[in-house]
Amino acid sequence: MTLRFDFGPFGDAAAGYTKVSSSDTYTSEQGYGFVDSSRVTGHIRGKKPLSGDFIIPFDTAFLVDVEDGNYIVSVLIGDEEAPTCTTLKTNGERLVLKNFSTVAGQTARQMFGVNVRGGQIKLRFGGAAPRINALEIMRSDEQITLFLAGDSTVTEAGDEKGFPFSGWGQMLQFYFKHDVAVANHAVGGRSSKSFIEEGRLDTIMEEIKEGDYLFIQFGHNDQKWDEARHTDPHTTYPEYLRQYIAGARAKQAIPVLITSVHRRYYDAGGQLTDTHGDYLEAVRQLAAEEEVPLIDLAGKSKHLFEEAGPEETKSIFLWGAPGEWMNHPGGIIDNTHFQERGSLRIAELVVQGIRELGLQKLIMFLK
Repeated sequence: MTLRFDFGPFGDAAAGYTKVSSSDTYTSEQGYGFVDSSRVTGHIRGKKPLSGDFIIPFDTAFLVDVEDGNYIVSVLIGDEEAPTCTTLKTNGERLVLKNFSTVAGQTARQMFGVNVRGGQIKLRFGGAAPRINALEIMRSDEQITLFLAGDSTVTEAGDEKGFPFSGWGQMLQFYFKHDVAVANHAVGGRSSKSFIEEGRLDTIMEEIKEGDYLFIQFGHNDQKWDEARHTDPHTTYPEYLRQYIAGARAKQAIPVLITSVHRRYYDAGGQLTDTHGDYLEAVRQLAAEEEVPLIDLAGKSKHLFEEAGPEETKSIFLWGAPGEWMNHPGGIIDNTHFQERGSLRIAELVVQGIRELGLQKLIMFLK
C-alpha cells in the first residue's frame, strides 16, 4: 500500500497523488488532513509538479489513517524562492528531522521509518520556516524493527502536551535511516516485572520477527517497594530479564540489555551518586552469563553527567523555571526524566553503544 499527497494550491494533483490544500482539516471520513488548518497556508512559486507549490504548516500536524505496522515515509521539502527550515516529529513525538534546511531554489527528499500502533501516522511540523511539498507513505515488511521495552526514561511523550518531557527512546529514530523502524513499547512507571504481568512483553512477542532487535532497560521501578513492581537484584530481577531474552531468542531476534541510565544526584564533591546499586551489576552479570550484548548506559551517562556537572545537567533533565515551559507554568525540578535536548544526548549514547558492540545490521543503517 502506498499513499501519495501533493501539497499546495496550484492546479490539479500530480499524477498518482491526492491534492491537499491548506483548508483540508482532518476528518475520519476523509482519512487525512491537518489538525488545525488555521495554522496552514498555501503558496505557488512555479508550475513544476510537486515542487512548484507547497504548504507552510506552522506548529500543526498532518494525520493519515493507516493500518498498524511499519512504514517508509518520504517527504519533499523546499521553496523555489526562499530558504526553509523544518523540524518534523512522527507518532509519539519521535524526532525524525531537526532543523532540516534547504537553500532558495532547492527541494530535497528525506525518508524515515515509522512504526504505527493506533491506526494513524502523525507528522507534526515545527522549525523556523517549515515547508511540505509532497508526501509518500509506503507499507513495508522489510525493515528491521528495533523494539524497546522499558520505563519512563525510555518512553515517549505521546503528544505535544507532554513537551518538553522525552524519553531517550523517543529520539532514537532520529539516528536511523528509513531501513529501521523503532517500536517504542516502553511505559512510565513499569518495572521488569509489571511490564510482563501487564502483557506488554506478550504484545512485543506477537510482532517481533527474525532479525529484529529487542532493547531492554529497566531498574528504576524495580527498586520500588510496592508488590506490583519490586524485584530483588540478586534473584527476581535477573529472572524477569531472562524472560525478555528467551522471548526474543525464540523468535530469532536479538536481545540487547541496557543498564539503567543514571539520575541527577551529586555528592558534595560534585561526583554523581549511584542510586541503582546492585541492579546495575545484576544486568552486567546477566549479560555475561547469557552472552547477550550489553550497552552500559549507566557507565556512559555517569561519564556524561560528571563531565557536565550539576549546573549544566539541568539542561539535560526536566528542569524549568516558572514560565519557561507552557506545560509546566509553575516550573519543574525533575532529576530522573529528560527534556528533549537531554534525551537526544542519551539516545546518542545508546547509538555509541550500538557501534561499540558491532551490531552491524543496525550500524549499516545509522545516518
